[in-house]
Amino acid sequence: MLLPPLRENDTHCLSFQFYQAGGREGAAPATLNVYVTENNSPLGVPVINSSGPAYHIWKGVELAVSTFWPNHYQVLFEAVSTGQRGVLAIRDITLQGHQCMSTPHPLHLKAVEVNAGQTASFQCTVNGHLPTAMETRPVNPRRYVASFDVKNTTKGDSGRYRCIVQSDRGVGVSSYADLTVKQPPVPIAPPQLTAVGATYLWIQLNANSINGDGPIVDREVEYRTTAGMLIDTTPVDKPTHKIGHLDPDTEYEISVLLTRPLEGGTGNPGPPLRARTKCAGE
Repeated sequence: MLLPPLRENDTHCLSFQFYQAGGREGAAPATLNVYVTENNSPLGVPVINSSGPAYHIWKGVELAVSTFWPNHYQVLFEAVSTGQRGVLAIRDITLQGHQCMSTPHPLHLKAVEVNAGQTASFQCTVNGHLPTAMETRPVNPRRYVASFDVKNTTKGDSGRYRCIVQSDRGVGVSSYADLTVKQPPVPIAPPQLTAVGATYLWIQLNANSINGDGPIVDREVEYRTTAGMLIDTTPVDKPTHKIGHLDPDTEYEISVLLTRPLEGGTGNPGPPLRARTKCAGE
């Protein structure tokens, strides 16, 4: 059963009652799944799942939904049968023009952006009384904050997340928030050699074309001998750069590193340029 699309300016409450009874010979009752979709989103996971023993009574449930105008949401009731006869009934579905009286409701959930490999942390702020839990931090007697992390993120973790808060009387559901995972930038091409001396090399960064995501906020030049010994990593702020104080007649590998905003925004070194300084006296 799918309810019509609903739009509200504040957290509001949908209440209903349901009844479960098992069939003959101890058959398990049908399971009630309740989904809340936002703006025609996929169903996702059920916010309410009644699997377990039959209640054999009418059980009241509150659903606190924090999806705000101009977004809309829909509630879907799904009965999942075990293949054996049982009873599942729903009645008194009521949309109240105020917040739920006995069920906590989440506040707005903020979007999060991180670089790949970092931890994305969502902060769920909840109004209402919650059972004591180690995962929550009280802000005041009626407001709690809980966080959940997405660790070692990849591009595949990008998507929409929300908070679901359970209580004895019902469930609170936040709006969706986007997780955006950006890939640190890496130059596609090596730097270009523009001038050579006995103790210096002039290069052009040649780093306009990248794999990964911008914007680029910092650039560095990394250089080492071809034997593999790292000499230095130097910040640069111009498209050309002079690497000085080098040894004569020595071959070096030179790469460019690029950085985008936020922690972990520095990408791997780009393809190296191999260049040799002139002999002393040339």
